[in-house]
Amino acid sequence: MNYDAILVTSFGGPERPDDVMPFLENVLRGKNVPRERMLEVAEHYYHFGGKSPINDQNRQLIAALEAELARHGPCLPIYWGNRNWHPMLTDTLCQMKADGVHRALAFVTSAYSSYSSCRQYREDIARAQEATGEGAPVVDKIRAFHNHPGFVEAVVDRLQQALAKIPAERREAAHLIYTAHSIPVAMSQGCDYEKQLKETGRLVAEELGHKEWRLVYQSRSGPASQPWLEPDILDCLREIKARGGSSDVVIAPIGFVSDHMEILFDLDTQARELCAELGLQMVRAETVGTHPRFIRMIRELIRERQDENEVRLALGVLPPRPDFCAQDCCPMPRRPASS
Repeated sequence: MNYDAILVTSFGGPERPDDVMPFLENVLRGKNVPRERMLEVAEHYYHFGGKSPINDQNRQLIAALEAELARHGPCLPIYWGNRNWHPMLTDTLCQMKADGVHRALAFVTSAYSSYSSCRQYREDIARAQEATGEGAPVVDKIRAFHNHPGFVEAVVDRLQQALAKIPAERREAAHLIYTAHSIPVAMSQGCDYEKQLKETGRLVAEELGHKEWRLVYQSRSGPASQPWLEPDILDCLREIKARGGSSDVVIAPIGFVSDHMEILFDLDTQARELCAELGLQMVRAETVGTHPRFIRMIRELIRERQDENEVRLALGVLPPRPDFCAQDCCPMPRRPASS
Protein backbone atom coordinates (compact mmCIF):
# COMPACT_ATOMS: atom_id res chain seq x y z
CA MET A 1 0.00 0.00 0.00
CA ASN A 2 1.23 3.51 -0.76
CA TYR A 3 1.85 5.86 2.15
CA ASP A 4 3.11 9.41 1.99
CA ALA A 5 3.94 10.03 5.68
CA ILE A 6 4.67 8.40 9.04
CA LEU A 7 2.78 9.51 12.15
CA VAL A 8 4.48 8.81 15.49
CA THR A 9 1.71 8.66 18.08
CA SER A 10 2.38 8.67 21.81
CA PHE A 11 0.88 9.39 25.21
CA GLY A 12 2.30 12.86 25.72
CA GLY A 13 3.46 14.54 28.89
CA PRO A 14 3.87 17.94 30.57
CA GLU A 15 6.95 20.01 29.83
CA ARG A 16 6.65 22.53 32.70
CA PRO A 17 4.85 22.74 36.05
CA ASP A 18 1.90 24.73 34.64
CA ASP A 19 1.21 21.87 32.21
CA VAL A 20 0.82 19.18 34.86
CA MET A 21 -2.80 19.59 35.96
CA PRO A 22 -4.23 20.30 32.46
CA PHE A 23 -2.32 17.26 31.19
CA LEU A 24 -3.68 14.99 33.93
CA GLU A 25 -7.20 16.31 33.36
CA ASN A 26 -6.83 15.24 29.71
CA VAL A 27 -5.57 11.82 30.76
CA LEU A 28 -8.30 11.16 33.30
CA ARG A 29 -11.28 12.79 31.59
CA GLY A 30 -14.24 10.40 31.71
CA LYS A 31 -12.41 7.89 33.90
CA ASN A 32 -13.41 6.77 37.36
CA VAL A 33 -10.25 7.97 39.09
CA PRO A 34 -10.55 9.84 42.41
CA ARG A 35 -9.26 13.42 42.39
CA GLU A 36 -7.01 12.50 45.32
CA ARG A 37 -5.23 10.04 43.04
CA MET A 38 -4.81 12.73 40.35
CA LEU A 39 -3.24 15.09 42.89
CA GLU A 40 -0.97 12.28 44.08
CA VAL A 41 0.23 11.62 40.53
CA ALA A 42 0.72 15.37 39.99
CA GLU A 43 3.22 15.31 42.86
CA HIS A 44 5.21 12.68 40.95
CA TYR A 45 5.66 15.18 38.12
CA TYR A 46 6.42 18.10 40.44
CA HIS A 47 9.08 15.93 42.09
CA PHE A 48 10.90 16.04 38.73
CA GLY A 49 10.37 19.74 38.07
CA GLY A 50 6.95 19.37 36.44
CA LYS A 51 8.43 17.89 33.28
CA SER A 52 7.95 14.40 31.91
CA PRO A 53 10.87 13.00 29.90
CA ILE A 54 8.53 11.37 27.36
CA ASN A 55 8.42 14.24 24.86
CA ASP A 56 12.21 14.58 24.69
CA GLN A 57 12.46 10.82 24.28
CA ASN A 58 9.99 10.92 21.41
CA ARG A 59 12.03 13.69 19.78
CA GLN A 60 15.08 11.43 20.04
CA LEU A 61 13.12 8.50 18.62
CA ILE A 62 11.92 10.58 15.66
CA ALA A 63 15.44 11.88 14.97
CA ALA A 64 16.82 8.32 15.01
CA LEU A 65 14.02 7.07 12.73
CA GLU A 66 14.54 9.98 10.32
CA ALA A 67 18.22 9.04 10.06
CA GLU A 68 17.33 5.36 9.55
CA LEU A 69 14.84 6.12 6.78
CA ALA A 70 17.25 8.58 5.13
CA ARG A 71 19.89 5.84 4.95
CA HIS A 72 17.74 2.89 3.97
CA GLY A 73 14.32 4.21 2.93
CA PRO A 74 11.48 4.65 2.54
CA CYS A 75 12.01 8.39 2.44
CA LEU A 76 8.83 9.59 4.11
CA PRO A 77 8.24 12.66 6.29
CA ILE A 78 7.60 11.96 9.97
CA TYR A 79 4.89 13.77 11.93
CA TRP A 80 4.26 13.55 15.66
CA GLY A 81 0.95 13.73 17.51
CA ASN A 82 0.12 12.91 21.14
CA ARG A 83 -3.00 11.67 22.87
CA ASN A 84 -2.87 13.92 25.93
CA TRP A 85 -0.48 16.84 25.42
CA HIS A 86 1.13 18.98 22.76
CA PRO A 87 1.72 18.32 19.95
CA MET A 88 -1.88 17.09 19.99
CA LEU A 89 -3.14 14.66 17.36
CA THR A 90 -5.76 17.06 15.95
CA ASP A 91 -3.20 19.83 15.42
CA THR A 92 -0.84 17.35 13.76
CA LEU A 93 -3.49 15.97 11.40
CA CYS A 94 -4.50 19.51 10.41
CA GLN A 95 -0.86 20.20 9.55
CA MET A 96 -0.63 16.96 7.58
CA LYS A 97 -3.76 17.90 5.65
CA ALA A 98 -2.28 21.34 4.88
CA ASP A 99 0.91 19.64 3.69
CA GLY A 100 -1.05 17.46 1.27
CA VAL A 101 -0.66 14.14 3.11
CA HIS A 102 -3.32 11.68 1.95
CA ARG A 103 -2.45 8.39 3.69
CA ALA A 104 -0.18 7.94 6.70
CA LEU A 105 1.10 4.98 8.69
CA ALA A 106 0.96 5.42 12.47
CA PHE A 107 3.61 4.01 14.78
CA VAL A 108 2.19 3.92 18.32
CA THR A 109 4.77 3.78 21.11
CA SER A 110 3.31 0.64 22.69
CA ALA A 111 4.36 -2.93 21.93
CA TYR A 112 1.24 -4.65 23.28
CA SER A 113 -2.50 -5.01 22.66
CA SER A 114 -5.09 -3.65 25.08
CA TYR A 115 -7.80 -1.03 25.01
CA SER A 116 -5.55 1.69 26.42
CA SER A 117 -2.44 0.74 24.43
CA CYS A 118 -4.05 0.06 21.04
CA ARG A 119 -7.75 0.62 20.45
CA GLN A 120 -7.87 3.92 22.35
CA TYR A 121 -5.14 5.31 20.10
CA ARG A 122 -7.18 4.35 17.05
CA GLU A 123 -10.20 6.08 18.58
CA ASP A 124 -8.10 9.19 19.29
CA ILE A 125 -6.92 9.24 15.68
CA ALA A 126 -10.51 8.90 14.45
CA ARG A 127 -11.61 11.85 16.61
CA ALA A 128 -8.70 13.91 15.31
CA GLN A 129 -9.69 13.04 11.72
CA GLU A 130 -13.28 14.12 12.41
CA ALA A 131 -12.05 17.41 13.92
CA THR A 132 -9.76 17.97 10.93
CA GLY A 133 -12.72 17.65 8.60
CA GLU A 134 -12.94 16.85 4.92
CA GLY A 135 -9.60 15.93 3.43
CA ALA A 136 -8.15 14.58 6.69
CA PRO A 137 -5.47 11.99 6.00
CA VAL A 138 -6.34 8.30 6.17
CA VAL A 139 -4.26 6.81 8.99
CA ASP A 140 -3.46 3.10 9.33
CA LYS A 141 -1.88 1.83 12.54
CA ILE A 142 1.21 -0.39 12.54
CA ARG A 143 0.60 -3.71 14.31
CA ALA A 144 1.59 -4.42 17.91
CA PHE A 145 5.16 -5.71 17.96
CA HIS A 146 5.71 -7.49 21.28
CA ASN A 147 7.21 -10.58 19.59
CA HIS A 148 9.00 -8.89 16.70
CA PRO A 149 12.68 -9.96 16.65
CA GLY A 150 13.78 -6.32 16.68
CA PHE A 151 11.97 -5.58 19.92
CA VAL A 152 13.04 -8.80 21.63
CA GLU A 153 16.68 -8.41 20.57
CA ALA A 154 16.79 -4.82 21.83
CA VAL A 155 15.30 -5.86 25.20
CA VAL A 156 17.82 -8.69 25.46
CA ASP A 157 20.71 -6.31 24.83
CA ARG A 158 19.47 -3.84 27.44
CA LEU A 159 19.16 -6.68 29.97
CA GLN A 160 22.61 -8.04 29.18
CA GLN A 161 24.01 -4.60 29.97
CA ALA A 162 22.09 -4.57 33.27
CA LEU A 163 23.14 -8.09 34.26
CA ALA A 164 26.77 -7.19 33.56
CA LYS A 165 26.60 -4.82 36.54
CA ILE A 166 26.20 -7.80 38.88
CA PRO A 167 29.36 -9.78 39.80
CA ALA A 168 29.65 -12.85 37.58
CA GLU A 169 29.47 -15.31 40.47
CA ARG A 170 26.09 -13.86 41.57
CA ARG A 171 24.56 -13.23 38.17
CA GLU A 172 22.77 -16.54 37.59
CA ALA A 173 20.99 -16.38 40.95
CA ALA A 174 19.80 -12.79 40.49
CA HIS A 175 16.04 -12.24 40.46
CA LEU A 176 14.85 -11.18 37.00
CA ILE A 177 11.65 -9.12 37.29
CA TYR A 178 9.73 -7.79 34.30
CA THR A 179 7.34 -4.90 34.87
CA ALA A 180 4.46 -3.51 32.84
CA HIS A 181 1.78 -0.90 33.42
CA SER A 182 -1.11 -2.51 35.28
CA ILE A 183 -4.57 -2.33 33.72
CA PRO A 184 -8.00 -3.24 35.11
CA VAL A 185 -8.66 -6.98 35.17
CA ALA A 186 -11.86 -6.34 33.19
CA MET A 187 -9.77 -4.73 30.44
CA SER A 188 -7.22 -7.55 30.42
CA GLN A 189 -9.98 -10.13 29.95
CA GLY A 190 -10.88 -8.62 26.58
CA CYS A 191 -7.40 -8.57 25.06
CA ASP A 192 -4.07 -10.42 24.81
CA TYR A 193 -2.08 -7.93 26.92
CA GLU A 194 -1.08 -10.35 29.67
CA LYS A 195 -0.46 -13.23 27.26
CA GLN A 196 1.78 -11.04 25.10
CA LEU A 197 3.78 -9.77 28.06
CA LYS A 198 4.43 -13.32 29.24
CA GLU A 199 5.47 -14.35 25.74
CA THR A 200 7.94 -11.45 25.51
CA GLY A 201 9.29 -12.30 28.95
CA ARG A 202 9.76 -15.95 28.01
CA LEU A 203 11.50 -15.11 24.71
CA VAL A 204 13.90 -12.70 26.41
CA ALA A 205 14.68 -15.08 29.30
CA GLU A 206 15.37 -17.94 26.89
CA GLU A 207 17.77 -15.80 24.90
CA LEU A 208 19.53 -14.76 28.11
CA GLY A 209 19.59 -18.32 29.46
CA HIS A 210 18.02 -17.03 32.68
CA LYS A 211 15.55 -19.63 33.91
CA GLU A 212 13.97 -17.77 36.83
CA TRP A 213 11.85 -14.73 36.01
CA ARG A 214 8.52 -13.23 36.94
CA LEU A 215 6.11 -10.66 35.51
CA VAL A 216 4.75 -7.99 37.86
CA TYR A 217 2.92 -4.70 37.43
CA GLN A 218 3.26 -1.05 38.35
CA SER A 219 1.52 2.33 38.09
CA ARG A 220 -2.09 1.28 38.81
CA SER A 221 -4.38 4.31 39.04
CA GLY A 222 -7.95 3.04 39.55
CA PRO A 223 -10.02 2.98 42.75
CA ALA A 224 -9.13 0.35 45.33
CA SER A 225 -12.49 -1.35 44.78
CA GLN A 226 -11.59 -2.14 41.14
CA PRO A 227 -9.32 -5.18 40.60
CA TRP A 228 -6.20 -4.49 38.52
CA LEU A 229 -3.49 -6.85 37.32
CA GLU A 230 -1.13 -7.93 40.11
CA PRO A 231 1.27 -8.49 41.79
CA ASP A 232 2.62 -4.97 42.26
CA ILE A 233 6.37 -4.46 41.96
CA LEU A 234 6.68 -3.28 45.58
CA ASP A 235 4.83 -6.33 46.91
CA CYS A 236 7.08 -8.53 44.79
CA LEU A 237 10.21 -6.98 46.29
CA ARG A 238 8.92 -7.55 49.82
CA GLU A 239 8.19 -11.19 48.94
CA ILE A 240 11.70 -11.70 47.59
CA LYS A 241 13.18 -10.34 50.81
CA ALA A 242 10.91 -12.56 52.92
CA ARG A 243 11.84 -15.69 50.97
CA GLY A 244 15.56 -15.13 51.33
CA GLY A 245 18.18 -16.25 48.84
CA SER A 246 19.86 -13.89 46.40
CA SER A 247 19.67 -10.20 47.24
CA ASP A 248 20.34 -9.12 43.64
CA VAL A 249 17.31 -7.85 41.74
CA VAL A 250 17.26 -6.90 38.06
CA ILE A 251 14.13 -5.00 37.01
CA ALA A 252 13.33 -4.78 33.31
CA PRO A 253 10.32 -2.58 32.36
CA ILE A 254 9.43 -4.55 29.22
CA GLY A 255 5.95 -3.03 29.14
CA PHE A 256 7.42 0.37 28.18
CA VAL A 257 9.48 1.51 25.20
CA SER A 258 11.02 4.59 26.86
CA ASP A 259 12.13 5.68 30.33
CA HIS A 260 9.27 8.06 31.08
CA MET A 261 7.60 9.15 34.33
CA GLU A 262 6.29 5.76 35.43
CA ILE A 263 9.85 4.46 35.19
CA LEU A 264 11.45 7.42 36.95
CA PHE A 265 9.02 7.46 39.86
CA ASP A 266 7.69 3.92 40.31
CA LEU A 267 11.00 2.16 39.68
CA ASP A 268 13.94 4.55 39.98
CA THR A 269 12.43 6.26 43.03
CA GLN A 270 9.92 4.06 44.90
CA ALA A 271 11.29 0.62 44.06
CA ARG A 272 14.90 1.72 44.55
CA GLU A 273 14.08 3.25 47.93
CA LEU A 274 12.32 0.06 49.01
CA CYS A 275 15.25 -2.08 47.85
CA ALA A 276 17.63 0.05 49.92
CA GLU A 277 15.33 -0.37 52.93
CA LEU A 278 15.14 -4.14 52.43
CA GLY A 279 18.84 -4.62 51.72
CA LEU A 280 18.32 -5.67 48.09
CA GLN A 281 20.80 -4.69 45.38
CA MET A 282 18.68 -3.31 42.52
CA VAL A 283 19.75 -2.87 38.92
CA ARG A 284 17.24 -1.40 36.48
CA ALA A 285 17.54 -2.25 32.78
CA GLU A 286 16.98 0.55 30.29
CA THR A 287 13.97 0.43 28.00
CA VAL A 288 14.61 -0.01 24.27
CA GLY A 289 14.45 3.75 23.62
CA THR A 290 16.53 4.49 20.53
CA HIS A 291 18.36 1.16 20.46
CA PRO A 292 19.53 0.67 16.85
CA ARG A 293 17.77 -2.71 16.53
CA PHE A 294 14.51 -1.17 17.74
CA ILE A 295 14.77 1.70 15.25
CA ARG A 296 15.51 -0.79 12.47
CA MET A 297 12.42 -2.74 13.58
CA ILE A 298 10.24 0.32 12.98
CA ARG A 299 11.59 0.55 9.43
CA GLU A 300 10.86 -3.16 8.93
CA LEU A 301 7.29 -2.66 10.15
CA ILE A 302 6.87 0.21 7.68
CA ARG A 303 8.25 -1.91 4.86
CA GLU A 304 5.91 -4.82 5.56
CA ARG A 305 2.89 -2.53 5.31
CA GLN A 306 4.11 -1.11 2.02
CA ASP A 307 4.53 -4.58 0.54
CA GLU A 308 1.92 -7.25 1.28
CA ASN A 309 4.43 -9.92 0.20
CA GLU A 310 6.92 -8.91 2.90
CA VAL A 311 7.32 -11.54 5.64
CA ARG A 312 5.65 -10.54 8.93
CA LEU A 313 8.42 -11.30 11.43
CA ALA A 314 7.46 -12.79 14.80
CA LEU A 315 9.11 -15.02 17.40
CA GLY A 316 7.54 -17.57 19.71
CA VAL A 317 4.18 -19.32 19.53
CA LEU A 318 1.94 -16.28 19.08
CA PRO A 319 1.44 -15.23 15.44
CA PRO A 320 2.17 -11.68 14.29
CA ARG A 321 -0.74 -9.35 14.91
CA PRO A 322 -2.86 -8.61 11.83
CA ASP A 323 -2.27 -5.42 9.82
CA PHE A 324 -5.80 -4.25 10.61
CA CYS A 325 -7.47 -4.82 13.98
CA ALA A 326 -10.76 -6.68 14.13
CA GLN A 327 -13.88 -4.62 14.75
CA ASP A 328 -14.28 -6.03 18.28
CA CYS A 329 -10.57 -6.04 19.15
CA CYS A 330 -9.56 -4.88 22.66
CA PRO A 331 -12.95 -3.48 23.75
CA MET A 332 -13.26 -0.85 26.44
CA PRO A 333 -14.32 -2.66 29.63
CA ARG A 334 -17.71 -1.87 31.05
CA ARG A 335 -17.72 0.27 34.15
CA PRO A 336 -18.86 -1.56 37.28
CA ALA A 337 -22.30 -0.57 38.44
CA SER A 338 -22.23 1.99 41.24
CA SER A 339 -23.52 0.79 44.59
